[in-house]
Amino acid sequence: MPDKVIPEDVREFIFENIDSIAQLEGLLLLRANPGTRYNAATIAERLYIRNDESEKLLQDLHECGLIGRGESFDYFYQPQSPGLTVMVDKLSDIYGRYLLAVTHFIHSKSKSRVQEFANAFRIRK
Repeated sequence: MPDKVIPEDVREFIFENIDSIAQLEGLLLLRANPGTRYNAATIAERLYIRNDESEKLLQDLHECGLIGRGESFDYFYQPQSPGLTVMVDKLSDIYGRYLLAVTHFIHSKSKSRVQEFANAFRIRK
């Protein structure tokens, strides 16, 4: 089903940049409030996740160039290019219309990465 409703460019964007639903929700929260700065504790509270998970997802989004970071480790929505802004907008639209397909795709992505890791240790004849 994700192949039919999620455009290829959005699937590639998710595959390269989004590792969990919490990370996606965090990105979309910042996008919805572009003038607001959030710290890890606030994001953790809003997403019902642990602070360490929140810190990691914010750092990962920052490293992908999807959000900005202030000197006091507060984060805000600031994609590093117009192309990233367009992709986040498209992802937000698709997620709003096809929530189950997007969540399924993100979950299947993580399973495929685990399988790739396991295959690396497989002994072959």
